[in-house]
Amino acid sequence: MRLCSIASGSSGNCIYVGSDSTHILIDAGISGKKTEEGLKELDLSMRDIDGIFITHEHSDHIAGLGVLTRKYEIPVYATKGTIEAIRNTTSAGRIPEELFHEVRPDEKVIIKDMICNPMRISHDAADPVAYRISHGRKKAAVVTDLGNYNDYTVESLRGMDVLLLEANHDINMLQVGPYPYYLKQRILSDRGHLSNERAGQLLCRLLHDKLQAVVLGHLSKENNMPELAYEAVRVEVTMADTGFKINDIPMQVARRSEVSPVIHIA
Repeated sequence: MRLCSIASGSSGNCIYVGSDSTHILIDAGISGKKTEEGLKELDLSMRDIDGIFITHEHSDHIAGLGVLTRKYEIPVYATKGTIEAIRNTTSAGRIPEELFHEVRPDEKVIIKDMICNPMRISHDAADPVAYRISHGRKKAAVVTDLGNYNDYTVESLRGMDVLLLEANHDINMLQVGPYPYYLKQRILSDRGHLSNERAGQLLCRLLHDKLQAVVLGHLSKENNMPELAYEAVRVEVTMADTGFKINDIPMQVARRSEVSPVIHIA
């Protein structure tokens, strides 16, 4: 199994996860053209994609969905609330009803030789989820747009081989930045986004001997920098009494609008 971020950030998100015979996208928040170009770098095309799993209806997660589904007739998997919200999003255009497939948190969806398992998250969307994906004993999770996390979150993410985890903002950059007050409060709320420090604290609760890689994703263009995110998470792990050091785990920051290095899950 392999995982690759085609794009990840506040301006658009699209993550590829696949095996030799099964290929899925998590979110389609960049243009159809950019999605196709990203897949081409992985020696794939949209005709190889078996399904698109949507976390929620915000534009940075569905911007290319309408174009791709109409052109390639790819099944779309999302919660009932997210499907309704997509239907009411005029920018998505009309998506054929038969392409929608409802998912429910903690109920597995089998796509050929892969299993996708949605989990509840806290975010200001209609009915948002994150996704855990498994192929045999190999397990990965794509977890962004978390306003907060709790014991359910931690238990749901235990034992993953690879984690793509949100590190959205540097709190100081956000507080002194140009965003209006209401938007700053939204981002900092329990239904907003995880700061770099909170991402590091969550990671500390998920570290284990067999964790193969961590990808920090969904960075804010205005309120974060890759170096800040990496260093803040590194500090949290280093300072925590976990027995792990950040050098024990390969960690990368997903590129905003380019394909990131492919992670091959052993």
